[in-house]
Amino acid sequence: MYQPETYFIALALMLTSMLCWGSWANTVKLCPGYRFQLLYWDFILGLLAAAIVWGSTLGSLGTVGRSFYADIAHSGAHPILFAMAGGAIFNIANLLLVAAIDIAGLAVAFPIGIGLALVAGAISSYIISPKGNPLLLFGGIAFVTAAIVFDAVAYRLRETERPAMSRRGIVISLIAGLLMGMFYPFVSKAMTGEGAPGPYAVLLFFTIGVAVCAIPVNYFFMRFPLDGREPALMRGYWRAPGAWHFWGVVGGAIWCTGAMANFVASQAHIVGPAVSYSIGQGATMISACWGVFVWHEFSGAPSRSKNILIWMFIFFLCGLTAVACAPIF
Repeated sequence: MYQPETYFIALALMLTSMLCWGSWANTVKLCPGYRFQLLYWDFILGLLAAAIVWGSTLGSLGTVGRSFYADIAHSGAHPILFAMAGGAIFNIANLLLVAAIDIAGLAVAFPIGIGLALVAGAISSYIISPKGNPLLLFGGIAFVTAAIVFDAVAYRLRETERPAMSRRGIVISLIAGLLMGMFYPFVSKAMTGEGAPGPYAVLLFFTIGVAVCAIPVNYFFMRFPLDGREPALMRGYWRAPGAWHFWGVVGGAIWCTGAMANFVASQAHIVGPAVSYSIGQGATMISACWGVFVWHEFSGAPSRSKNILIWMFIFFLCGLTAVACAPIF
């Protein structure tokens, strides 16, 4: 299987992860009449397909470790269970995150939810595999925490006429972030130890965990939507235009590509899972840029709210720079 041999290649993979994780949710925006609970079934199909494609290509190239299919055959029960548990936790967190995007928008749900996930995931991953300068790593995390606060304040100022919905969007984003920060240590644990499977096999087991968990959990959210709307019926899925199904699958494939790049980079000798996960969750900056500059989610917000957003971007950039430098210094 392919593994990066230098830090700069690993950094390129981590930045790819950041771009993919921060951009996939645009597919939700591209299907404005498609309930996110229904789009999520297509998202799952995209995840599974991309995991198999990446495993059959990059996972079967190179001379490092076993090839993708040999890795699957030699995987023990514990790594498989850890990877699937990580997928199940991610699934619940992602469903909550997409609900928060539906309520609050990309520029709010991602910085709050994924920013909090960065903090929780980086700390727990560092405990499992302590690599990187702790001062730079945790200093960067402190900057990100401040950015989360700025973004929440900007959102509350924007939603002065809908305080109840404002609180709901922030609360759902925070719960999603806490859960999102919990899945990566399970993935890291699945790739740790003698004879552990490589990142491509773990990615497949992870996506299977997502799919298995999605059946009961997404069905529950279809029956009891968090956005306060009427239940989403399955017939709406079959009646949806082909373009909506296409974008749902593309969204899953984009996220899975980011996960592949991140899992592979985390196994590079100098990087480690804490740094890889932290840079990948710089997706918050990418998604905030999409929300603010492309979808104009703050176009009607008061000037004070927009000024606070500037500070949010500054603190996020400082935090991500510090985290990126942690493996070097």
